[in-house]
Amino acid sequence: MHRFKELEIWKQSRVFCKEIYVLTEDFPDTEKFGLSSKLRKASVSIPSNIAEGASRNSNEDFSRFLEIALGSCY
Repeated sequence: MHRFKELEIWKQSRVFCKEIYVLTEDFPDTEKFGLSSKLRKASVSIPSNIAEGASRNSNEDFSRFLEIALGSCY
């Protein structure tokens, strides 16, 4: 099991997520359920997948969740 709270990538992903929420606050109301929502969900999934992957028993499983987190960045 990895200690995800000690991982720099997890810490940075939380900062990124917060920045996305701040930036999307200024989006027009017409984007509330569109682009804004999608950006927020994607940004939340990054630290979430890192944390979930850290609970897995093998490095291979952890790597798979890191790849999923990377996909959310795109």
